[in-house]
Amino acid sequence: MKRTLVISDIHGEITAFNQLLSEINYEPGTDQLILLGDYVDRGEDSKAVLDKVMQLRELGAIVLKGNHEDMMIKALTSGEERPWRHWVDRNGGNETLRSYGFREEEYIVSPDLPFEQPQLSSDALKKHLEFICSLDIYIELDDFIFVHAGVHPETPIHETEERDFLWIRDPFHNGYSGEKKVVFGHTPTKYLYKDDTNHSIFLGENNIIGIDGGAVYGGQLNCLELPGLTPYSVKLISEEPSE
Repeated sequence: MKRTLVISDIHGEITAFNQLLSEINYEPGTDQLILLGDYVDRGEDSKAVLDKVMQLRELGAIVLKGNHEDMMIKALTSGEERPWRHWVDRNGGNETLRSYGFREEEYIVSPDLPFEQPQLSSDALKKHLEFICSLDIYIELDDFIFVHAGVHPETPIHETEERDFLWIRDPFHNGYSGEKKVVFGHTPTKYLYKDDTNHSIFLGENNIIGIDGGAVYGGQLNCLELPGLTPYSVKLISEEPSE
């Protein structure tokens, strides 16, 4: 492979994703593309992003799961109120369902009524849920670990709980000291930089590399090219969500 190209946290922004793939001149079969999760929620068209990601995996991309895919699966398959409201009401699941053509009255559940999970039928949604369930959580190579959120600094990677790979933040950011570089998304880099205007790739002194540019929050969609640590980005303007 000529280059390894890593992208994370697309969040339904299909236009920016296509622009970035064009910007980096991605060549399947020559380049190794690695996607670190959070393909859905909040952006313009999560369904289109998942369609694209499925095509890319067929062409050789490595595709990992993010915490938003995990929320989506739990909300749509558990039958329980808490994961449903956590996803739909608080984390952009409503925009994802809208991208499949569902109407608000089909998926918004009144808090004043006993919870009954909406029955949403879609061949595309079923196909995408099966795809998400097939995704790996992390990939470990000789010099790098690729994962959505990070690794637990005090737990061997093969003993780490799935939740940490998908959700961990500060303990990993501040406590990791491994020899392998960990490339991750999940936490917008403006928080790592402690600078609301800085959405660029974050190169931590402790071998952590954050690439989530907060695209859906008004930042940019980043790509990291390895081994040269070359950054690419597509900027977009989007409204900051409440959470």
